[in-house]
Amino acid sequence: MTTRHHTFEALHNFRDLGGLPAAGGRSVRWGLLYRSDSLGKLTSPADLERLRSLGVRTVIDLRYPWEIAAKGRVPELDGVEYHNLSIEHRPYDQAEIDPDLDPWRYLADRFAEVAEDGVKEIRQVLAVIADAEAPVVFHCASGKDRTGLIAALLLTLLGVGEDDIAADFALTELATPHLVADWHAAHPGRTLRWPGYGRAPEAVIRLTLADLTARHGSVGAYLTGTLGIDRAQADRLRARLLTEH
Repeated sequence: MTTRHHTFEALHNFRDLGGLPAAGGRSVRWGLLYRSDSLGKLTSPADLERLRSLGVRTVIDLRYPWEIAAKGRVPELDGVEYHNLSIEHRPYDQAEIDPDLDPWRYLADRFAEVAEDGVKEIRQVLAVIADAEAPVVFHCASGKDRTGLIAALLLTLLGVGEDDIAADFALTELATPHLVADWHAAHPGRTLRWPGYGRAPEAVIRLTLADLTARHGSVGAYLTGTLGIDRAQADRLRARLLTEH
């Protein structure tokens, strides 16, 4: 039985990207590609055993090194490779975003910055996934923005359509109450100014994909041109992560 969402004690946003339809009648294989909120929260034996049971052998941490220093990283596990590839270069505090701004346009603008600033790291993320021989999980702090951008780019490369990419992105909305509660628990006495905190509506990633298309001609042109993903690498990703015709 295939499962989209996997339950952990400490994680709220861990899910399998399997089953999404791709071009040519193919689909993303189940049990090979996971996205998540921070695995630095994994401390209980039950959670660690759950991760082991999924066969994950590669963890890609998209956070800044200073975030990892403050919040921790996935515990060292035998046979699990860990890669820290910080794709964002201009940090901002989502809790302090001006409530009067258009929230989804604001986030899409930040995504655009990451797509331009983080070319080297995004390319490395896709290379690690292409070269992996076992299940991979990639994550940031909430598994929402940086993770959402990588998921959207990877799924585009695999031939998944925008509607399905947007639907996957919006599944984070199921975790929003937990993300907000975690913020309040971590910041006692602070006021959460931005009402969009923890949100991930489809509009954000649709704006992001439209922005990439406007700037580069298509999302595919960004992937092959700006990122420099060649045909051999794209073929490796598709061969490993997609079902047969």
